[in-house]
Amino acid sequence: MFKFVTTSLLFRRLAWLLVLVPFAGCDLQKNIEVDLPVLPAQLVVECYLENGQIPRLTVTESVPYLSSPDPVVPSDVTVKLTLPNGQVQELRYFPAADRTTRKAFTHIGLRRVVARPGDTFKLEVTDTKGRRVTGTATMPTRVPIDSVEYQYNDLPPESREAFVLTNFTDPAGVGDYYRLQVHRDSISDDPEVDYDVEDRLNDGTNFTLGTSYIFDPGDRLFVTLYHFDRPYYLFRQSVNDARNANGNPFSQPSSIKSTVEGGIGVFTILSYGRKRLNIR
Repeated sequence: MFKFVTTSLLFRRLAWLLVLVPFAGCDLQKNIEVDLPVLPAQLVVECYLENGQIPRLTVTESVPYLSSPDPVVPSDVTVKLTLPNGQVQELRYFPAADRTTRKAFTHIGLRRVVARPGDTFKLEVTDTKGRRVTGTATMPTRVPIDSVEYQYNDLPPESREAFVLTNFTDPAGVGDYYRLQVHRDSISDDPEVDYDVEDRLNDGTNFTLGTSYIFDPGDRLFVTLYHFDRPYYLFRQSVNDARNANGNPFSQPSSIKSTVEGGIGVFTILSYGRKRLNIR
């Protein structure tokens, strides 16, 4: 009899708990409405000049955070590029895609640019609404790749993979920034490796950048080393931070650190070296 009474009391207590828990859970729920500020649309500019190439530029408009992800492309934009000698080249509106990089652009020039280390270019983007974006970019020195090499892990032949080392010499003086890309088969595809570094701890020394064990026998690789300045480095870091924070409730929002004024975006000159490597 004692056992029966105890068991009955236990079930009564459990029943009360089951009744109380849902009500306690309901008390913790609360709907919160957040008013997002409506900001005026800004011009978004993306332009990467390259020695010996026809200049291309992409102009879009910023959109509210919860709007459709489809890009807004204004067609009333005038783009002027001032060369180091003072001549002005106007980029015409001609939306298309680059055959090599497969990236879309909205404006294109008529003549190839000649960019040498130390040359400074200026950009001006305007539209009929009175918006104006400007930027200035100086070509960094070219830092060549001294050598690229690979090494296999110690796994059996059927499972072995290789990592790649890229060696170069950092110029003396802190303030150099690098981007390493490793493409498999073609630079038109997304890179297998893509990251940035700075020379704060390796100033003026021999630099070695590595990868993980991700490459297989027979892989044909393109190893590219970009050398750029601090504004472009900060822009890339801010873009990566914003991308990582997007949709993550535990990440702090990040704003884009543009290299242009009057809008959002980047204007820079690419300086890089590239080598091919076959994994045998």
